[in-house]
Amino acid sequence: MSEAQRKRLRWRCRRGMRELDVLLEPWFDRHAANMDAAELDVLERFLDSSDMDLYAWMTGRSRPDEAAFAALVDRIRTP
Repeated sequence: MSEAQRKRLRWRCRRGMRELDVLLEPWFDRHAANMDAAELDVLERFLDSSDMDLYAWMTGRSRPDEAAFAALVDRIRTP
């Protein structure tokens, strides 16, 4: 991943909703360097979701229909 792509994705992890920022930004900082192109693609599409969907998924109030998103939610929520 290029430095420009890393910065752009990190910026997209900053949602402006504190509950999401506390989860997404630190997770990205810890795992971004080890993500392959397919995982980065899933993350990019995941971040296209609305804040309300992301919040519901991250709090366990609902599950994403897309299996790749559900797996990503599980990874993010696992300490």
